[in-house]
Amino acid sequence: IPVFILAGLLVHCVFLVSIFDIYFSSPLVHGMTPQQTPLPPPAKRLVLFVADGLRADSLYELDSNGTARAPYLRGILENNGSWGISHTRVPTESRPGHVALIAGFYEDVSAVAKGWKENPVEFDSVFNESKYTWSWGSPDILPMFAKGATGNHVYTFCYAAESEDFGAEDAAKLDIWVFDHVKSFFNSSRSNQTLFSALNEEKVVLFLHLLGIDTNGHAHRPNSREYQENIKQVDEGVKEIASLIDNFYGNDGKTAFILTSDHGMTDWGSHGAGHPSETLTPLIVWGAGVNYPQKVTSQFFEDNFLKEWKLENLKRLDVNQADIAPLMASLIGVPFPVNSVGTLPLEYLNSSALFKAESMFTNAVQILEQFKVKMSQKKETTLSFLFTPYKPLSASEQINFLKKIRLYIQQQKYDEAVTLCKTLIKLALEGLSYYHTYDRLFLGLSIAMGFVGWTTYVILVIIKAHTNLTKTAPANKKKSTVLFYGFASAGMIIAFFLLIQTCPWTYYIYCLLPVPVWYAVVKEIPVIQDLVTNVLSLHIGPSIGFLLVCTLGIEILVFSFFYRSALTVGLLVFAGWPVITQLWIQAKTKTLIWTLLCVLLAIFPLMPVVGREPNIPLVIAAGLLTLLISFFSLASLCKSENKYRDNEDLKVYFYQMFSVALSTYIVGSTHNSLKIKQGLPVMNQIISWMTLVSSPVLLLLSPTFLFERLFSILLSLMSTYLLLSTGYEALFPLALFGLMFVWINMEQEALQHYGLSLKPKLAVFNFTCAMDITQFRQLHLDDIRRSFFFVFFIVTAFFGTGNIASINSFDPASVYCFLTVFSPFMMGGLLLLKVAIPFVLVSCAFEAVQVTTQLSSKSLFLIVLVISDIMALHFFFLVKDYGSWLDIGTSISHYVLVMSLTIFMMVMNGLAQLLTTQKIGLPKRTKHHS
Repeated sequence: IPVFILAGLLVHCVFLVSIFDIYFSSPLVHGMTPQQTPLPPPAKRLVLFVADGLRADSLYELDSNGTARAPYLRGILENNGSWGISHTRVPTESRPGHVALIAGFYEDVSAVAKGWKENPVEFDSVFNESKYTWSWGSPDILPMFAKGATGNHVYTFCYAAESEDFGAEDAAKLDIWVFDHVKSFFNSSRSNQTLFSALNEEKVVLFLHLLGIDTNGHAHRPNSREYQENIKQVDEGVKEIASLIDNFYGNDGKTAFILTSDHGMTDWGSHGAGHPSETLTPLIVWGAGVNYPQKVTSQFFEDNFLKEWKLENLKRLDVNQADIAPLMASLIGVPFPVNSVGTLPLEYLNSSALFKAESMFTNAVQILEQFKVKMSQKKETTLSFLFTPYKPLSASEQINFLKKIRLYIQQQKYDEAVTLCKTLIKLALEGLSYYHTYDRLFLGLSIAMGFVGWTTYVILVIIKAHTNLTKTAPANKKKSTVLFYGFASAGMIIAFFLLIQTCPWTYYIYCLLPVPVWYAVVKEIPVIQDLVTNVLSLHIGPSIGFLLVCTLGIEILVFSFFYRSALTVGLLVFAGWPVITQLWIQAKTKTLIWTLLCVLLAIFPLMPVVGREPNIPLVIAAGLLTLLISFFSLASLCKSENKYRDNEDLKVYFYQMFSVALSTYIVGSTHNSLKIKQGLPVMNQIISWMTLVSSPVLLLLSPTFLFERLFSILLSLMSTYLLLSTGYEALFPLALFGLMFVWINMEQEALQHYGLSLKPKLAVFNFTCAMDITQFRQLHLDDIRRSFFFVFFIVTAFFGTGNIASINSFDPASVYCFLTVFSPFMMGGLLLLKVAIPFVLVSCAFEAVQVTTQLSSKSLFLIVLVISDIMALHFFFLVKDYGSWLDIGTSISHYVLVMSLTIFMMVMNGLAQLLTTQKIGLPKRTKHHS
């Protein structure tokens, strides 16, 4: 079996990594020549303000009394410049947003693993193409553009990372820091001749990254006074910097200004997914070479924002976020970043028709360059007779396009030239996508073959080792040798094909994986034959019925990943399970409690996702309820007779209850302290971390009797979970644990009902003794239901309080008892712990079910493996890399979730065994008799 588990882990890791190769490899190509417009640019320098986390509506809408929230910027868009909405893509995080703005391409999802920090891929940017760039702001963003630049012309000035504190009095100080440093920078340049002459060069960029709005939005929500005050402060800062720069250059009219944002933010203070509040960001452009406001009588947009913002009569020019990079490049006359996929938004430019046509032509050639490189790369690695080129842009078509556009420009037919350029850009982008996804079908089929083979093999292992459906027939030596050579030669042919085409090494793994897997399946032909004869002798009706029920169950599970309410439906069906199977006749009270708890738990998936509205009183109520339950349980434990137990052991429970009470108090006091802007009290922080460390130790001190140990696990996990809760989710582990507790009892009844064994006394059942059982029984059909229950409860543990699969249900408030300074990996770790706690509860209950129903954990685990692999195959084909970004993000996380679920369950299985069977013995005091 260890070999089998290792093989399983390996196969699942390959399946898991494969989607990043198949769907999300980096789209960047290298080796293009930079393209530059041959005409003199309108501006000498560009100032880029990025207000991190600023929503479009927060900036443009008027206050309740009808005044503008940002009076200076409102004046600009009404009298001096052009405005619109910049549409960002998911993941709406700071790094991808800035890469789109400054480098002009949407970063591939594989950068998630790098925490959106350093450069996972090398790329060109407007900063890199400029003569000099000076930037001020956050240490999370600025260094990546300096690192990616060639030479030493991108200068950064950052504050310390510790300044990004969600619990601070006011985060606007981050922006004031930036404005003050820019002012002192310009003042110091008057006395520094080298700096002064550098500032007076052409092709200069000044970048101000303003993080205050984002930090205030996370800490206080975008509708808060703090967020809106911060917008006012940014408005005043922009006004001061703009007039300072104009004065510095003697009002030469050669400065262009752009104000935009990298992403928005939801009403509950998070970002990352594709909600309009996260993807719509403001764009205001003014200064040299920029169009003045254009008055219009009517304009049509699907949203009703223009009316709300009282901007119906000013032309709104919407762009995609990546279009801002070519706009900046053409304003100051630097080459377009070579990896940019943005289309120049001509309506923002106030220049001659010739300049617009030439700029558009440069844009088209720059994107076409990427297409050519991509095509030649693909051509080199594919056999000539297998290569199907992208028809609309064959070599002759490309020459045709370029000749036509050149001719139109010479004949001064500028509008026709621009239209043709846009068509060429559209085709080149489609072609880029075509070559980028060229191998997808072939790789997808390989992985699917591997998946189906692996699942079949696991089913055969279950039938062969854990049931009595087959006779073990002696293996035929001759046949197996022929089989081996057959499969080996097939593997060689595949490897040879890949070798000729110089494929990457990962392709070998994906294409060769099905060979050994299917070899293992085909080797078991006698088992399959036995199985077929056995199944045919059964009644057809019940068999088909059973299959249908299985399929329906798995489909409900798959469905629940998209609609949490499917879990409610499942739980209501579970509530009726004892009635359907006539179990209720022998255990009326247990059935009643089971039904009630199923219905209670079914309410949670119908609640809104956690973290939208913090509700601390509910968390405190959950803490008090835990204490109440503990008192009753302890009282009944002390009364019950158990000659194997030492009452000294019960002391542990008092420590654990004290810990729960302390956690309840800490949650209340921390959130009060943050409310009155006093930050996180150090004492609370120390106690929180101590609780986190000490709770697993206390757990291992408790007795290993079934109920006592499970009860101790609940108390220990609750004390940590309370500290990580902000609302109704604090009640979830209690309801879940109640149901798990009854489930263990119900499984006993089911065993008796099917006459599989006698009823062991659960009260004196000890986990440590259970491991020595040698009389494991064979599998029964009812065990498939058992495993299904487990998978269903695991999924409920996951989605019960919200879809954690989407990044934006992350609420930083849940970790405020532990830390308030922004630290993505620490916060992520604590959130993962919060997600894992309900998992651990379910896993420990399943461990108890396994040992009390006398099954080897292997056999049930293999059934669980089959169920989750069938689910994973569904999600493999549901992975998307197109459409709304919310869909893409969710489709990846679903697949990764189900795949890691199998890997995770192996870990959880081990953890549950550790938590239920291990005990730390304390030295006992010996009693002296006088």
